[in-house]
Amino acid sequence: MKRDPGRNPPPEVPPLPSPARGLVVAAYGLLVVAVTIDLASDPQLTFSPVLATAPVLASIGTRRPRVPLLAGVLALVVVAPLAVADPQVALPVHLTAAATVLAITFVSTANVVLVSSTERKLLESRSVAEAAQLALLRPVRERVGGLRVAVRYLAAAAEARVGGDLYEVLVTPFGTRLIVGDVRGKGLSAIETAADVLGTFREAAQVEADLGSVARRLDATVMRRRASEEFVTAVLVGVLEGTGTAEFVDCGHVTPLLVHGGRVSEVDSPVPDPPLALRSLVPGPYHVRHFGFAPGDVLVLTTDGVTEARDASGRFYPLTERLAKMAEPSPDALVDRIVADLRAYTGNGLGDDAALLAARRER
Repeated sequence: MKRDPGRNPPPEVPPLPSPARGLVVAAYGLLVVAVTIDLASDPQLTFSPVLATAPVLASIGTRRPRVPLLAGVLALVVVAPLAVADPQVALPVHLTAAATVLAITFVSTANVVLVSSTERKLLESRSVAEAAQLALLRPVRERVGGLRVAVRYLAAAAEARVGGDLYEVLVTPFGTRLIVGDVRGKGLSAIETAADVLGTFREAAQVEADLGSVARRLDATVMRRRASEEFVTAVLVGVLEGTGTAEFVDCGHVTPLLVHGGRVSEVDSPVPDPPLALRSLVPGPYHVRHFGFAPGDVLVLTTDGVTEARDASGRFYPLTERLAKMAEPSPDALVDRIVADLRAYTGNGLGDDAALLAARRER
């Protein structure tokens, strides 16, 4: 049964940073000092208007409306003894202070309700986004065919869950096939394009013996969506069983890297093909290239969110150079190492979404 969002508990509130927490404590201290001085000092002087800060302070760091409401009621109650302690202060001053406390209490309580409601809706939206990601980018099993595989998806925005980068690994009658791609577009339209590409790949990879034919069907899929002027860069890889080789089609994407015997080399295509949706601009068949992919070799596929990440001085992340120094025993450990190194290189900030896939051929 679907749970009523209105009955959900308030979202958890992250703890205040130490400086902010110190300021709030100091404000409470000043409020107590003001009330104490008022009760013990000249009857011609009153600090009752200061009590209006109580509900504001109580609303900081909470998502429970009753907290500022109770603080406001307490402050309102304290106005009465202050009025008795300061008989020479005009009554309208105390009445004005009471009205101010009441008004700010209502405002602070309403603000907590608004923030809590907004955060609850954001959490629900994130849940929907996570479900969409699971449908779009399915979890990849550690062992697929004769490969051990690991995948990581890095969102440029902390709130993001899905974007235009895509990947898939499938066992087919023609060997294990992989795709990594990047939609050149933004927003929901890019996500829809990525979903279409993955849907076509999952079907075409199972029935098309020629990897170039798979690429052509992907091109036709993106072409049908050209109203938004999007195109997709992608690399398709087919690992041929029992041959020690693999094949790939490069559709204007980041060059794959091959780790063989501790050395890293680029798997270049002599004639790179245009991105998906732009095949009509360069007529002709797709070029399928074969390369050695022996047991123990590791193939690394990325999107340009990795290779075009920059450090503080604006230099691109040198993936090939860094990869040569990473002798990790498994693809899972390798991608974790790359992600950690990438975040350290960029200062933990990415300018674009990034997908990273590592596949090792098993013996």
